[in-house]
Amino acid sequence: MFGPFRASHVNSGGLLWKIPWKLSTTRKANARHRLKKVDAVIEAVRASGVQCAALERALELPKEHEMPARDKYTVFSPHARGYRKGIHKVPKWTRITQRTNPKGF
Repeated sequence: MFGPFRASHVNSGGLLWKIPWKLSTTRKANARHRLKKVDAVIEAVRASGVQCAALERALELPKEHEMPARDKYTVFSPHARGYRKGIHKVPKWTRITQRTNPKGF
């Protein structure tokens, strides 16, 4: 019961995912590179002459060089202190677009 072989708590067991509290410089560079690649794809589709609603929505998004660092690396969160949290804490953050935030945040 009280020794080296005591039972552990249920919430302490299982796979432990450790998410760092801030993005490293390498992960920031990779995020910027990903944004630039998405911008290049959007521009290539626009140059090809294709017309669709998804392209119109994509053209309204800010480009990587137009975004402040705050929007590149953090997202709005109503539950976080300061209403911002690191983008790497969002599930599937490398696959979804998080370029726009509510006005004033």
